[in-house]
Amino acid sequence: MRAATADRERTVDVLKAAFAEGRLSAAEYGERFEAASTAQTYGQLARLVADLPAGPMVAPQMTVAQAGPVLVPVPPTFLAPPPQRRTNAVAVTSLVLGLLCVPTGGLLGVPAVITGHIGRRQTAERNEEGDGMAVTGLVFGWLSIAFWATIMLTVAVFG
Repeated sequence: MRAATADRERTVDVLKAAFAEGRLSAAEYGERFEAASTAQTYGQLARLVADLPAGPMVAPQMTVAQAGPVLVPVPPTFLAPPPQRRTNAVAVTSLVLGLLCVPTGGLLGVPAVITGHIGRRQTAERNEEGDGMAVTGLVFGWLSIAFWATIMLTVAVFG
């Protein structure tokens, strides 16, 4: 991750404290100061102070509050992205069957409804994606069943 100017300044402060305590020679301080000034990433800054204590050594008679704040560059925490949830295959099947109800004249309505209900249950149980696809398959399936039921009822009454 790229370092900001404030991060480089904190690293220089740690180097100054180490030099003042005698932990670094003048030449070593100069080299590390130059490297800190041109560092581009947190990793480069962290390497410059990795062998130094986090802050000034606190004498036994001093408390931590008297020693002052410790200025150490804190590298960012890299969290892995959450795993991508799988898409339920039965929900996808329901969507496809539901959409195919239109060109097939509603013949796939019942399978679309059945797979839609199964897909919704599985997406909830398995924490998978695809609930919207299952619902779409259900809607198209029920619409085609309602269409055919209306046609049959009309034929029976007027036929």
